[in-house]
Amino acid sequence: MPALPRLINAAGQPSYGLFPDGVEEINYLDFDLRSVMDKPRSQLAKRFGANQFQFISLLSAELVVGVAIVDLKFLSNAFVYLYDPRTQRFDEFSFMQPLARNTRIEPRPDTGLARFEKGGNQITIDAAAEPGVRRLQVALADGTRIDARIDEAPSQQPLSVCARAGYAGWVFTRKTAARVCSGSVSWRGQRFDLRQIGALAAVDWTAGFMRRETFWNWGSLSCRLPDGRRLGFNLAAGVNETGFTENGLWLDEQLIKVDMVDFQFDRSAPLAPWQLRSADGQIDLQFAPVGCRQEKRNALLLASNFKQHFGQYSGVLRLPGETLQIADAWGLVEDHYARW
Repeated sequence: MPALPRLINAAGQPSYGLFPDGVEEINYLDFDLRSVMDKPRSQLAKRFGANQFQFISLLSAELVVGVAIVDLKFLSNAFVYLYDPRTQRFDEFSFMQPLARNTRIEPRPDTGLARFEKGGNQITIDAAAEPGVRRLQVALADGTRIDARIDEAPSQQPLSVCARAGYAGWVFTRKTAARVCSGSVSWRGQRFDLRQIGALAAVDWTAGFMRRETFWNWGSLSCRLPDGRRLGFNLAAGVNETGFTENGLWLDEQLIKVDMVDFQFDRSAPLAPWQLRSADGQIDLQFAPVGCRQEKRNALLLASNFKQHFGQYSGVLRLPGETLQIADAWGLVEDHYARW
């Protein structure tokens, strides 16, 4: 089946549910946004009320990379972090732009362009220039460079879902994990060939009218099994689960849906293990944090308490027809509170 051309229909309402063939355009400005007392909101309110972000991870036993572009309209920000598990070297870079200056995220999850610039720092995520490829390019003022080509061949099965958010909003998200990638990372005098180190990519593309105050826990994995198959997952709790969930795992190109997931962790002990278990029994994992990219902001209108841990997963995945044991596989978890 062809992809849904537009998420918002002629009546100004979003289509809810799972979209196996994707959605071409998230035309959020066509949404009939109303107050909780049913009063129509202005076009300006729609423009400033919608949030968008894109996050990409590159994971291997030799290098962990996280890159994000976030457009909150009143403010935009971007971050890049890199971690070398062998040397335990960690660098992070964070940038902000008032009124989302020099920030652009096109509303097309599969074929759009995202870009952030500030000073001598540029981040571009381009899914339009080359069919079947999402290209991540980072050029930072300190000399750090990333040029990654992520395979998005037609055989992939992204997890695309739209769910209600609060009384008047909705969120669309498109997730993939364990995607083959090639290219290079240059950082602190070292050059990493992404194909040679076996790096795999995960992509998170999200947009919508989110709850004014929200939180989520999230987990992501991209690794290879001993038999060579690629294994990835996207798991979340606290958001995007009003009737549907964004929980799924991938074995090579196959997407397997996962039920609700419970995240058990101690917020006061950031390096203590996490437990992740799904209601359907497919997920029974422990996550051991190694490090964290974190940021706290508490402004008049906006607030964020963000912690994204990188570390290693171990445990059991009980899938239809087989049970998988994983040990010390690199991945991410996140604990995030936001007011926007």
